[in-house]
Amino acid sequence: MRHADTADAPAVSALIAGLLPFLTIAPDGSGAQQFATTLSAAAIASYIDNSRYDYRLAYADGALAGVVALRDGGHVFHLFVVQALHGRGLGRRMWEAARAAAVAAGHGGGFTVNSSVSAQPMYERLGFQATGPRVEQNGVAYVPMRLA
Repeated sequence: MRHADTADAPAVSALIAGLLPFLTIAPDGSGAQQFATTLSAAAIASYIDNSRYDYRLAYADGALAGVVALRDGGHVFHLFVVQALHGRGLGRRMWEAARAAAVAAGHGGGFTVNSSVSAQPMYERLGFQATGPRVEQNGVAYVPMRLA
């Protein structure tokens, strides 16, 4: 894993765009245009360039395989793994590295995430618990979760 820089934004955006059917209510993404703009290369570059975000990239066989980003040290803002590697532990390894870095940087509180419905079982395996019901907004559905 390594830290991301703004030059990585197009690749990060493309990785996440390939997973949109897992994130949006409608498989074709209809109704989620506002959400999709937050995943554009320009938007990702602005997050990477913002000190509130810590983006880290994981590679497999020389290709971008996953991205994890924490906002303000305690909120899982992005955690995505290319579909071909789902279920192989890469998400867990990225989360553990991001969490360890946050703790080493002084974050002592809990962690939160707005989990996609499809990722909720993974977050539960990581110890997160739902803090509220499923929310549907701007064409996406998510479950607010927390790890104490």
